[in-house]
Amino acid sequence: MISKAVPVESKFDGLKWLVVVLVVAAGVVGNSMFSDQSLFYRAVALIVLALLAGFVALNTAKGRSFFNLFKEAKTEIRKVVWPTRQETLQTTLMVVVVVLIVGLLLWGLDSLLGWFVSGVIG
Repeated sequence: MISKAVPVESKFDGLKWLVVVLVVAAGVVGNSMFSDQSLFYRAVALIVLALLAGFVALNTAKGRSFFNLFKEAKTEIRKVVWPTRQETLQTTLMVVVVVLIVGLLLWGLDSLLGWFVSGVIG
C-alpha cells in the first residue's frame, strides 16, 4: 500500500488566503490609482506584490501540495523520451499529407452533394 503525505491544513490557512486576496486586490486597486505614475514603477510594485502573494499562498496546505505537484511533474518530464528531429519531421509530414487527403475528399464530397442538391432544387 502506497501512502502519500497529505498536508495538514493549519487553522491559519483561511487567514493566509485572505491575505493573498487582499494583496492581489491592493495590486489591482493600486495599479489603477497610480496610473499617472511610470509604468516601470507600477510593474515593479506589481511584481513585488505578486511575489508576496505567492509566498503567502505557498505557505498554506494547498500551496504546499501544489508545489509538490509541480516538483513531481518536473521529475516526470525528465523521464519522457522525446522524439528526435527526424521523427518529429516525419510525423508532421504524415499529418500534413493526411489532412490534405481528407480535405480533398471532403471538398469532393461537398462539390458532389452541392451539384446533386442544385440539380434536385433546380
